[in-house]
Amino acid sequence: MSATALSRNLFVCEVCGQLNRGIEGHCHCARCNANLHGRTPNSIRRAWAFLAAAVILYIPANILPILHTGNLFGGTRTDTIMSGVVHLWETGSAGLAIIVFVASIVIPFAKILSLGFLLVTTQRRSQWKPLLRTRLYRATHWIGRWSMTDIYVGATLVALVHLGPFANIEPGDGAIAFGAVVVLTMLATLSFDPRVMWDAVHD
Repeated sequence: MSATALSRNLFVCEVCGQLNRGIEGHCHCARCNANLHGRTPNSIRRAWAFLAAAVILYIPANILPILHTGNLFGGTRTDTIMSGVVHLWETGSAGLAIIVFVASIVIPFAKILSLGFLLVTTQRRSQWKPLLRTRLYRATHWIGRWSMTDIYVGATLVALVHLGPFANIEPGDGAIAFGAVVVLTMLATLSFDPRVMWDAVHD
């Protein structure tokens, strides 16, 4: 079994990147004096807290209106994420509908599932394919930024339409909830220390 940095009493500073050898009674970086940790403290608890909040807000993010639109002739329209996808599809913007559906519905849901899976298996100290789970974590971390596509599109529409006198677009409560879901899942990903997955393998 290969040795780990933790088993050799080696710590990498999270602030300056300096490699330190742990000394009894001294848990600070020799270069910048930052606190040293073999594993991020309370990593799993904080990740669970952020993920639970994201799951709670995921429902209103998809049920509540994300945009309110109006025009000079008195016509109004209110769209949730899904109704907006359907409207884009029916009006001939199939490509944009697919992008919004994937970025705003599929990716957040997949991210919640993958993070939940990683947290459960880590808490159970599972030794099942740690390399595969590490790759899943990296993919989840990388793809999370694309969840903001729908918010970017909505914000751009609001900014552009407000410049003209013939139409008006206002963000709905669903946009706030959806933005919170994206931020919370990103915080959950950043809070989770993937090195903990390997501890069960090396025990």
